[in-house]
Amino acid sequence: MYTVGVTKRTTKQLVSLIVALGVALLAFAQHQGWLGNLAAHAQKSQPGLYAIDHFVDGDTIAVKMNGKTESVRMIGIDTPETHKPHTPVQCYGPAAASYTKTLIGSQKVRLQSDPDSQDRDRYHRLLRYVYLADGRLMETELIRGGYAFAYTQFPFSKSAEFSKDQADAQANSKGLWGNCKPFQEDNGRWQTENAT
Repeated sequence: MYTVGVTKRTTKQLVSLIVALGVALLAFAQHQGWLGNLAAHAQKSQPGLYAIDHFVDGDTIAVKMNGKTESVRMIGIDTPETHKPHTPVQCYGPAAASYTKTLIGSQKVRLQSDPDSQDRDRYHRLLRYVYLADGRLMETELIRGGYAFAYTQFPFSKSAEFSKDQADAQANSKGLWGNCKPFQEDNGRWQTENAT
């Protein structure tokens, strides 16, 4: 009976020691920046990263997926037009397209669907959040930089976040907010004037 009591106490002490060492190791790794590097490495090597086939415009890319090319429309944003049929190039459209191309470059992207959004739009493009290899969300980068509008006419889970980012960009005259004359259509959708 004395031996059993010692064994239980010893086991509890050993478990406590292991937990304490684990917490200390995690704190040390975080302090050294290892966790960020490990997370970035894991994200780069994880399945679900897709190579860019080509860039369409500021809010649409094409990726290589399962042996074919898929067109991907970024969820919750709208950049000024550059290639829409029967629509002139709009103010800041080329800048938005260039910014998207520059941010992504030749790196692979991670795509994520949204449970509140449709899987595809009426043009049969996949609707996805597009994450860079370093974890940044493309949609957020585009809105905050003033390259895109929050496109809240359809439901998606980041609607409030994107609307706040847009209000901040507008208040600070970022990008198209300082270089164009944005206007809101009757349906609430933001647009810029035609490029000159």
